[in-house]
Amino acid sequence: MAEPTARHLSLPSGLLELCALLGASQDNLHGLEQIVRDWVECEQCPRGPEKYYSDAVLSVFVPPFTAKDDVRVPGTSCTLSKARRRSFRKKREKPRMEAWKSHPGDLKGPDSEDIIIPGGVDLLALPQLCFPGGLCVASELKEDYIHFLVLTDVCGNRTYGVVAQYYRPLHDEYCFYNGKTHGEPSVSSARRFVPFAVCVVSRFPYYNSLKDCLSCLLTHLKLCKDFEVDNHIKDFAARLSLIPSPPPGPLHLIFNMKPLQVVFPSRADPESPVIDLDLHLPLLCFRPEKVLQILTCILTEQRIVFFSSDWALLTLIAECFLVYLHPLQWQHTFVPILSGQMLDFVMAPTSFLMGCHLDHFEEVRKEADGLVLIDIDHGSVTCSKFSDSDSDIPDVPFELAQTFIQRVQSLQLHPDLHLAHLSSSTDLNEGLARRRAWQQTLNCKIQHITLQLLVGIFREVKNHLNYEHRVFNSEEFLKTRAAGDQQFYKQVLDTYMFHSFLKARLNGRMDAFARMDLDTQSEEDRIDRMLISPRRPTVEKMASRKASPLHITHRRMVVSMPNLQDISLPELPPRNSSLRIMDTSSCKSSSPGETTTLLRVLAQHGILKVTPKSTYTFKIPEIHFPLLSQCVQTYYTDLTTLLSKAMGLLGPGDSLILARYFYLRGLIHARQGQLLSALLDFQNLYKTDIGIFPADLVKSMVESMSASEWAQAERTPELRRLITEVLDKPGEAPKADDAVKNFELPKKHMQLNDFVTRVQESGIVKDTVVIHRLFEALTMGHEKQIDPETFRDFYTCWKETEAEAQEVSLPALLMDHLDKNECVYKLSSSVRTNHGVGKIAMTQKRLFLLPEGRPDYVEIATFRNIEEVKNSTMVFLLLKIPTLKIKTVAKKEVFEANLKSECDLWHLMVKEMWAGKKLADDHKDPQYVQQALTNVLLMDAVVGTLQSSSAIHAASKLAYFDKMKNETPMAVPKTTSETLKHKINPSAGETAPQAVDVLLYTPGRLDPAEKIEDAHPKLWCALNEGKVVVFDASSWTIHQHRFKVGASKVIIAVSASLVIQTHWKHQCRCVFAEAVQLMLLLAAHAVDDYPNCMVMAEHSQVWVGSEDSVIYIINVHSMSCNKQLTDHRAAVTGLVVHNGKKPRQFQRRFSSPRPRPSWTFSAFVRMTGAGVVQESRVVLATAHPTCYRGWPPSMCTVPPGLLIAYVYVRSLSEVYSCSLDGTVLAWNVSTLRVISRFQLPYGDLMSISLHSDRLWCCTGRSIVVVTMQGFHRHELKIKNSDKAPVPLLAFQLLPEKEQLWVAGAGCSDLYVWSMKDLSQPPQKTPVPDCTEISCMIRVKRQIWVGGRGLSQGRPRGKIFVMDVEKMTVEKELVAHSDTVKTLCSAEDRYVLSGAGREEGKIAIWKVE
Repeated sequence: MAEPTARHLSLPSGLLELCALLGASQDNLHGLEQIVRDWVECEQCPRGPEKYYSDAVLSVFVPPFTAKDDVRVPGTSCTLSKARRRSFRKKREKPRMEAWKSHPGDLKGPDSEDIIIPGGVDLLALPQLCFPGGLCVASELKEDYIHFLVLTDVCGNRTYGVVAQYYRPLHDEYCFYNGKTHGEPSVSSARRFVPFAVCVVSRFPYYNSLKDCLSCLLTHLKLCKDFEVDNHIKDFAARLSLIPSPPPGPLHLIFNMKPLQVVFPSRADPESPVIDLDLHLPLLCFRPEKVLQILTCILTEQRIVFFSSDWALLTLIAECFLVYLHPLQWQHTFVPILSGQMLDFVMAPTSFLMGCHLDHFEEVRKEADGLVLIDIDHGSVTCSKFSDSDSDIPDVPFELAQTFIQRVQSLQLHPDLHLAHLSSSTDLNEGLARRRAWQQTLNCKIQHITLQLLVGIFREVKNHLNYEHRVFNSEEFLKTRAAGDQQFYKQVLDTYMFHSFLKARLNGRMDAFARMDLDTQSEEDRIDRMLISPRRPTVEKMASRKASPLHITHRRMVVSMPNLQDISLPELPPRNSSLRIMDTSSCKSSSPGETTTLLRVLAQHGILKVTPKSTYTFKIPEIHFPLLSQCVQTYYTDLTTLLSKAMGLLGPGDSLILARYFYLRGLIHARQGQLLSALLDFQNLYKTDIGIFPADLVKSMVESMSASEWAQAERTPELRRLITEVLDKPGEAPKADDAVKNFELPKKHMQLNDFVTRVQESGIVKDTVVIHRLFEALTMGHEKQIDPETFRDFYTCWKETEAEAQEVSLPALLMDHLDKNECVYKLSSSVRTNHGVGKIAMTQKRLFLLPEGRPDYVEIATFRNIEEVKNSTMVFLLLKIPTLKIKTVAKKEVFEANLKSECDLWHLMVKEMWAGKKLADDHKDPQYVQQALTNVLLMDAVVGTLQSSSAIHAASKLAYFDKMKNETPMAVPKTTSETLKHKINPSAGETAPQAVDVLLYTPGRLDPAEKIEDAHPKLWCALNEGKVVVFDASSWTIHQHRFKVGASKVIIAVSASLVIQTHWKHQCRCVFAEAVQLMLLLAAHAVDDYPNCMVMAEHSQVWVGSEDSVIYIINVHSMSCNKQLTDHRAAVTGLVVHNGKKPRQFQRRFSSPRPRPSWTFSAFVRMTGAGVVQESRVVLATAHPTCYRGWPPSMCTVPPGLLIAYVYVRSLSEVYSCSLDGTVLAWNVSTLRVISRFQLPYGDLMSISLHSDRLWCCTGRSIVVVTMQGFHRHELKIKNSDKAPVPLLAFQLLPEKEQLWVAGAGCSDLYVWSMKDLSQPPQKTPVPDCTEISCMIRVKRQIWVGGRGLSQGRPRGKIFVMDVEKMTVEKELVAHSDTVKTLCSAEDRYVLSGAGREEGKIAIWKVE
């Protein structure tokens, strides 16, 4: 580890960036006697005028407020960059007048202190913003006034200001303060009051919090003397500067400002802004229709000016609207307050959002053109002169607008109605806390409503994005919008805001929009994401379109897929495949899908309550004055002590809050100069929440360490690993072009690679192999390049066919007959058939005839029942008319259609669909139908493009499945067909298949708090490069499309199985079936591969070991990977769960006057299959003996008359992990701490398993058995005939048979040891027709072996089911066209196999 040169450490500032005192300058007060005379004269008037003066900055305070030498801690080398005293005040001649003698233009005079003003704060312009209406002497004492600022530097970074104006009486003797209090003005000056302003600038928009702070400060300033003003403000600024900004998450900070307890809220997540606003303010000022109109103005980036007579409302209302549009961000000029001298800003030609006083409304309206003028006081939205009309502002799509209006109208916007039933609070802070809680709930609801609006507006944008080439097809997206919405979308799509939104989608950002989109997607959306097919309206969409009176103007195009049930056997229902007993008491009459749909309908109408996430508070300790370095250090010590104490009170499941405490303590340690302690705290974020890890700060801390600190860090393993990660790990390579391109037709000739790119960008098809066939078809007989005209013709033909399908009108009788997911993909011209004249229509399942002149249909055939398709001719008046004949299994009559010139094309298309359907049925894979559909539509487009005699021959190049059926028929063996239930494709939508590296099944209903759709069982699939796809295992649709768990390539590790105690497994199976398969470790075919593994450690965690030596922890509820374990130094190759001891039982007699005759459950206890409690819960029972089904009788029989409390104390579950270098670590699952570690003296440690309190470790050359503490017990080796050691691949333990099964790497033999006597040599068991074994798992009392072998003379991926009694192959399953890379079990009912990258699919097998 190289030791870099120490650098200056720049620490993040606290809540305060700058504090300033502003008021009238000295030069404007020389004529005070004249002022007095003027006021006296004005006393005779009924309303005395106010006298205006020029304003100035009187004092500036910038942290830190202690000297550089005072901040240093002995023994540290940290050099703080903010080391100078940062307060400004000129030296004055008279102490009583010093607050008013400083000149604003002389900030660095000979008598002033040198300060550095934070960027974005212009001291020359600040007085105008603090006194936007001008500084004036008032004849009456006015109330304190607070308003808010947004300051922007040249780089576009924003800081936020809160300004408090207050008035003090103007006294005689040419000074403002004469030692008298506010209530003791002299008689001669009783009606003269001068305004002052205190401005606080922060990097965070803490509007309400800083308003509370300034309100507390004003109570002191009004009573203090002249020479005390600066000290009070400086102490106030010092307090704020020492308060750290809360990290993103649920932890809010509280600080006692006396008399108020001020709360500083945190951001919800790193992607969200700080929200310290009353978000309902715009809803009180504007009708919902006007709110939508203003949102549209912002979305279309108009030149917007807000007006109000209240300066405070200008900033608050504008900020609320920007929050409404999060995560979209306003990227143009944002100046919510313009003083009278700044009005010329509204003449700017570019987009902006500004605010002016209402007095300037007419002036701005007349002088500036093309502005949107928003009057907050009157709730109006108008346009300035030379604008065409208000119609320039397009309308939000009608249905979305109506839904938004209904939801807003259902909100309760008045706190008095909500708090009316509560007693009056006698404590000020208690009343404020009630109001904050109400406001937090209301803010959450408003954010939810506005986010739903944004998701509704932009949800279908993702259907027109090409992620590989970063292309958005705006033209095609606009075609899917209703005619009345075109203007809205055209303007929105041409904005910087939308362009940044597209970038975020293409970068895969999981922000609020993405989460809402994922949470609210329908079952059809999930299916669409799994099987991408050309966009056509489904029958269900057609029916809803006909039922809606707006179906003409609000027509949509959708993505569809075949009905999965069409190829599923009755034994494998599409839902509820989990063995867990689902709680359906509340929805017995509805299926899960119907219930989910009902919930979405309720949510759309605002019936379901939206509750804010739970928040926690931490109180900042008191700050003692005078502010010397010793006091600051005492404050930091008190703060770290309180943080440490709070951390000690947290439970094992409070890692979210624990991470925030670590972050804050690390930040305070860094401010103290204790860099190593700070780094240790930040290192703990890997185990608690990596999402808030301050990477830049940690790197700068490492670079600023001294030689002694480096030496100490080298001796600490945790720090050594963290420093290595920070310094040695390469950063993300910058992208050459991060911009989003709009799809355009090519303008020059294209070779193959260019053609592939263009077709993928167009969204027609993504599969590279299919595009290669298309290229061959379009260039057949020509030079191997595509000219722009040919591509344009092809693209036009494709889109015309797509548009034609949109206009199909099906009779109601036919729509009732078709499946809801069927789509019409192709219509013939009107032709003569043996059933009359009509048009032939093709869906993904069938052919039918739409007769002319009557609302009827004739079913021709389903593709499954076709027996023969052939071309023939019919003679009519000496003419030979091409005819298509289709013979089906169920009908004797042959269907004939005189298709004429279309006959050859339809012959090709029907045969391709027939072949695709047969392959789909044989292989239980609906993807074949989808691929056949793509081939058929490409044939149609090729024929329409070429329009020559060779067009049909060219289109035949795309008849891939028909050619496969005729040339290389591959019969599926009977055993394979009977055992195979279904296939799914995790690489759907990719340009090429990806290898399935790891599979993990997690059962359903793991937590009663989960949403219904999240309670389904899930299949976790790890692909290449750290990508993970999550399937809903009840319907085999994609639950979470893809997310990353690091950057390393995911390859399979060696397999091991979890040993379940058989007695407990069978007795508890009914209730605790989810724990039967807690852990799955999967196998690789070569030691040299990049190892990886996956395990379910708890009901809410999936652990993934990676080649980059990191264990990633995925939260199954949020589908986020926010924890990492980094203690390994080599690739993590194995994980195994150890659940400790059985629970303890306690009995206690209670007095119960009315013992109940049955069990009373106060909580639900969840156990593993080994009888280990997963959650600490209590079960109460009374009276008569009874037994709860699934529990062991000894644990649930109740003695008569005794009230018993069974308290199941959760023994700490442990996870053992191993890495390639032989390191084995034991982890406490609750605390994520290493509780033990040992090093095996062997390299190439590939997997571990657990049995009888022994760890069984598979190395490259042997199986090593060690104790839980690492003491060696046995070593098993396999030698070939030459007595050379055989490299090992995987092993499985069968405790009930006392057998150890081992597979060798690169061979086709299995070796079985008897665990009764491991000293005896193993029995060699050959696997016939197997060339290589790649993985192995245990299912019930069978061993399933995955590998590769020959089938019908071709290498195929195979699965061999071994009979453990006879040690022979019981079944041989031809699984995949590529090697079987991984296997996993789903509740011992199904086995799932994953294929290599040649196929990249997952097969689901029935276990007998």
